[in-house]
Amino acid sequence: MKPTLKEFNDDTALITEVQELAAQGISRDDLYVLSHDDDRTNRVAENANANQIGIAEEGLGTAVGNIFRQKGDELREKLKQFGYSQFESEELERKLDDGKILLLVNN
Repeated sequence: MKPTLKEFNDDTALITEVQELAAQGISRDDLYVLSHDDDRTNRVAENANANQIGIAEEGLGTAVGNIFRQKGDELREKLKQFGYSQFESEELERKLDDGKILLLVNN
């Protein structure tokens, strides 16, 4: 089952949402931040005390393959590992290109 997805234009709004979800009892282990910029993803995930998509979520094969992929391809692969279709991953990657930041909530 793919996670619930929330889109944000603003880093602060995402951080606030993570705090609200945690207050509702959702484990921070189930909250993942993804943006087109690795530095932004790192910064927001750290400030929100949420996760980034890593080897544990991607699998070793995908993680190694991502080393050789362009950024857009890497993001689509990460989204596919969470259960999103090729089409959905492409649409979400376009939103990331436009500056959105995503919060994936594993149910």
